[in-house]
Amino acid sequence: MPVSTSDRPSRRAVIVAGARTPFVKAFGDFLALDSIALGGHAARALLERTQLARTEIDAVVWGGVILPTMAPNLAREIALDLKLPETVEGMTCTRACASGLQAITLAAAAIERGEADVIVAGGSDSTSNAQIALPQKLVHALAPVAFGKATPADMLGVLAQLMPLNEVLPKMPRIAERTTGEVMGESAERMAARNSIAREDQDALAARSHHRAAAAIASGRFDREVAAVETGKDRRVYADGLVRADTSVEKLAKLKPVFARNGTLTAGNSSPLTDGAAAVLIMEESKARALGYTPLAAIRSWAYVGVDPADQLLIGPALSIPLALERAGLALGDVGLVDIHEAFAAQVLSVTKMLASAAFARDRLGRAEAVGEVDEARLNVHGGSIALGHPFGATGARMVTTMAHELHERDQQFAVLGICAAGGLGASAVLERV
Repeated sequence: MPVSTSDRPSRRAVIVAGARTPFVKAFGDFLALDSIALGGHAARALLERTQLARTEIDAVVWGGVILPTMAPNLAREIALDLKLPETVEGMTCTRACASGLQAITLAAAAIERGEADVIVAGGSDSTSNAQIALPQKLVHALAPVAFGKATPADMLGVLAQLMPLNEVLPKMPRIAERTTGEVMGESAERMAARNSIAREDQDALAARSHHRAAAAIASGRFDREVAAVETGKDRRVYADGLVRADTSVEKLAKLKPVFARNGTLTAGNSSPLTDGAAAVLIMEESKARALGYTPLAAIRSWAYVGVDPADQLLIGPALSIPLALERAGLALGDVGLVDIHEAFAAQVLSVTKMLASAAFARDRLGRAEAVGEVDEARLNVHGGSIALGHPFGATGARMVTTMAHELHERDQQFAVLGICAAGGLGASAVLERV
């Protein structure tokens, strides 16, 4: 379906470039780097590679989920750490796993409204540095000590309050939905059963994700995106650390379920806990060309939706993808690339099954016909979060960067992105090659 240029905003936001850190397993190589430090690495690499004069930057918009308690505005801290002009303002947004995409669409909207011409947008998260909350019993007992008001007698009282010790020891946080009490994997397990997603199909998607990501790395495809990170003296991390080129459906089939005794979700067909960051340079189109840059893509449209977390927590993309396509004036068949965040293989397969379902279109979208079949050949062409990992705030920016480049590599005009997020959220965007 052709798209009229008359539909374009008078000021169009375009993606000029993107850069990211390698994505690595949590509690590994990036253990000493928090979300601010990781974001700084990605943003610095972006500026160095584009040779952008820092005086041209108007703002930093950043996404994050695990925010540092004492410095939650990651965007401003990154700007300060990079010694950008003090006039470069910063704003941090959080929309769970869609935070990176949210930062990018906020930046695009600001540019198209005329509020800025040049914005660095992206996201980062360090699961390794997530703060573990102390039991309230311990907090209450130690408060007089922490505030320097404890007497010797108080100290003895504190010791008494700490008994038994098993009640005051920190516990591993359980990342569960506040409204349902379910962790995301438990919700995905129910989703797999409800939509008849077989274990074999989940493992096949996971193996394909690893193989495609490994092929992209081997071909040098990610070299223009990934920037090495120095983590200490004579120690540099050059590449993504979670991709397994040698995995197979047979190997994945040997893994045990992790969320239900007789379930189908395993560590192999689920995304791993990950540390990393990604940054995208977004400009007003005429500004980009005036500065000598060739834009990669424009953000044709975007859509955010909510669903009932107690129903199917992760079906959001099945609703946000059709809405983003509608706002772009497109059908699924007009789109050459489809990139869906792989929180779990079961969730991706459920979403594609819903998009192909006339009953789902009728009941949930109010449409007479299905949205359409997603061709496996154009879905997650360089793998996804199962293989590459999922730093919560960074994934959206990674997807935008990869798809913006891939539109040119494959001579395609449009790509559509879909992300599920905690809280029953879905996020999508349509990219248009420039």
